[in-house]
Amino acid sequence: MAVDVLVPTCDRPAELAVTLSGLAGQAEPAFAVVISDQSKGSPGWEHPAAAAMIRVLEAQGRPVTLTRHLPRRGLAEHRQFLLDQSTADHCLFLDDDVWLEPGALARLSLALEELGCGFVGMAPQGLSYLQDRRPEQTVAFQPWEGGVAPERIRPREPAFQRWPLHSAANLTHISADLSLQPGQWLPYRVAWLGGCVLYRREALTGAGGFSFWQELPPDHAGEDVLAQWQVMERDGGAGILPSGAVHLESPTTVTERRVEAYDVVLNLRPA
Repeated sequence: MAVDVLVPTCDRPAELAVTLSGLAGQAEPAFAVVISDQSKGSPGWEHPAAAAMIRVLEAQGRPVTLTRHLPRRGLAEHRQFLLDQSTADHCLFLDDDVWLEPGALARLSLALEELGCGFVGMAPQGLSYLQDRRPEQTVAFQPWEGGVAPERIRPREPAFQRWPLHSAANLTHISADLSLQPGQWLPYRVAWLGGCVLYRREALTGAGGFSFWQELPPDHAGEDVLAQWQVMERDGGAGILPSGAVHLESPTTVTERRVEAYDVVLNLRPA
């Protein structure tokens, strides 16, 4: 398989079904799916809608692996577990509350191949905000020109201020303003990406993956931020417009955010 799609899930059976339906709408490249469930009760794949989508994927020739990964040791450990299951050259970390439009995976794969960087991603868009334009949050938008280069991102530095780009439906508005044509895509600079990130597996493992989980308490956030910063310093990373990822806008299951992974691992503290 060209891509392993890695889906961590917990207590979101309905959202998982929608996420899997998006994968079932992808035509190429060839991919396999690994779902790792940490639900308190029955795994999400037992929900009739999720089970039906798994059958659709398997009927399409997409292998689906179902795993229960307990006890819970935190977000970073769960992602490392999923990464350890991956063997494909490219791995897509896809959260269990993100729907991909048809063609999104092909666009991500093409971008990663052409750019040759460590990762590319589509920031999930909250389409309930389509009428909510936030120009003050999009001033940091900057396309990559002449290729993607390694970057070092840290809090309170200018590049860190790109993070509001991914709020609400900002990228949808930027894409509309750019008048991108069908089939056209544009790489841009990010502070980090959440929810839908395609890595070169070699780049992610070479930067340490999520092995820093052992330095963190189980209740933490920002594990994807830190992993991406480590990849970006070595190989660079980019967001892709238009974003074909839609956020389902369900309540977050990560309610404890007092510990940021980068604060602990990089020995950073807010000023």
